[in-house]
Amino acid sequence: MTYVGQQPATTFDSGIQERFTSLTTNTVTLSHEISAEEDILVVWNNIVQDKNTYSVGGTGNKTLTLGGTLVSADVVTVYYLNKVMQSVNPTAGSVTTTTINDTAVTGAKLNTDVISAQTALGATPADTDELLVSDAGVLKRVDYSYLKSSNTPYFKVHTASSTQQVNSGAYLDPVVFGTELFDSDSAVASNVFTVPSGKAGKYFFNAQIEFYQNMYDVYLLLVKNSTNTAFARNKRQSDSSLWNMRTVQVSSIIDMAVGDTMKVKVYAETSDSQYNIFAQINNCFEGYRIAT
Repeated sequence: MTYVGQQPATTFDSGIQERFTSLTTNTVTLSHEISAEEDILVVWNNIVQDKNTYSVGGTGNKTLTLGGTLVSADVVTVYYLNKVMQSVNPTAGSVTTTTINDTAVTGAKLNTDVISAQTALGATPADTDELLVSDAGVLKRVDYSYLKSSNTPYFKVHTASSTQQVNSGAYLDPVVFGTELFDSDSAVASNVFTVPSGKAGKYFFNAQIEFYQNMYDVYLLLVKNSTNTAFARNKRQSDSSLWNMRTVQVSSIIDMAVGDTMKVKVYAETSDSQYNIFAQINNCFEGYRIAT
C-alpha cells in the first residue's frame, strides 16, 4: 500500500475492546493511549454510558474514571473508537520553508546564541560586539572593530625646552620634540612615530619650525624609515636684509605600513656657521591616520 508522507510503523488495527470484571473501584486502567473521552465507548453491565458520565486522565489518558463505584459482579467493556498509534518525527530534510508558517518561529523559540533584533543596543558598539555580514553570499559574523571608522593613531609633539642648533651643510637628525600634547596609541618614542600593529594606511603629517637667523636654503623634511630621502620638504630662500624669526612648514599625505617610521629632519645648505631653533610652542610635529 502506498502512503502520503511517512509510512506508519504500525499497520491498521481492527476494532479493539477491553473487558474489566471483579473490580470494586471507580477507575479502570486502559491498555492503550487515547486523546479524549470521544475515543472510547464505555458499556457498563450492557448499558452504554454517556461520555459526560466518565472521564480519562493520567499518562496517555489511560486512567478511566467512571460515574460510580463498581462491585465485583459488574462488567465494564471499553470499545476503542480511536487510539494513539505512534509519534512520527519528520525525516531528515523533509521540512521545507513552505511547510513552516511565516509567523510560526518566534523569538521565544530561538536559542540565546542566535543573533536577532529582539534587543536594542542603545549605545556605541564595543570593539568585540559582533555584526552579521554577507561574505560573497556566506553569512558570517565580524567584530565591530574591523568595521568602525577611526582617525587613530593621532599625535602632536612640541620642540624641546632648549635651543637646537643646525650646523651649515649638516642635518639635525632628528629634530627633538620634548613636549607631548597627545599620542593616542603611544606610537611616538625618541622623536620618531612608528605605525602600530593593525594601523597601516594613508597618514597626514605636518611639521613646522621657527628659525632665528639670517636664513639661506634651509630644508625641513618629513623622512620615512630613517632614510635621507625627503617625502616632503620646504625651502626658504635667503633674505640677507632680515635677521629675525622665520617659519618653515611642510605637510604631506603618505602611505604607511605597519612598522614604518616617520621623523623630522632639518638641513642647512648654506655656508653660514649655524641656525638656531628656539623653543617655541609653534614648533611642532603632528599627524594622524586618515579614516577609510
